[in-house]
Amino acid sequence: MQNGGEIVRHLGTVKIETERLVLRRFVSEDAIPAFRNWGSDERVTRFLCWTPYKTLDEAKETLSGRIASYQKPDFYQWAIVPKDGPDEPIGSISAVEIQEQTSTVEIGYCIGVDWWGQGIVTEAFRGIIPFFFDQVGANRICAQHDPNNPGSGRVMAKCGLKHEGTLRQADYNNCGIVDAAVWGLLASEYRESWKTNCAEKLG
Repeated sequence: MQNGGEIVRHLGTVKIETERLVLRRFVSEDAIPAFRNWGSDERVTRFLCWTPYKTLDEAKETLSGRIASYQKPDFYQWAIVPKDGPDEPIGSISAVEIQEQTSTVEIGYCIGVDWWGQGIVTEAFRGIIPFFFDQVGANRICAQHDPNNPGSGRVMAKCGLKHEGTLRQADYNNCGIVDAAVWGLLASEYRESWKTNCAEKLG
């Protein structure tokens, strides 16, 4: 239920578990794996708007600000941690923008190259969708990607989002000014058929 179109209740970054993953808050000890596993790799950040960390100190500074932001109930950023390995993150997934008036949450993510092609980001994204619809009360979840990065679009499709169109030269990343392919999922679609549709896409 929405109140005046706004998100009902912000709950902050709560721990979420999926079949293979733990999605949890970052802690200070994550700085080294965050730097090593994805944050310093230009291949990971090619289609993102932030540049790779040049030093471990940069990673520590970024992580410190992230941890401080966990005090805000409308801050959502998870470390992606596989259950079958050490308790260290291999990527992150977050709400990069929240539009209160339309009850919209935009999702962004990144993961280390060593874990590409294993369905990990898809599983993490699918893990937070019920949280935002059922618990936070969002009415729309969206995401966007550079069309030159079609793998990201496949993640969105497998998570049940619909391609809504491409905005020409509407975004900026480390490649410069780029088009933005926009995907979205509504709460009504989630309630009606999301689980069935996602199972078919993953089959």
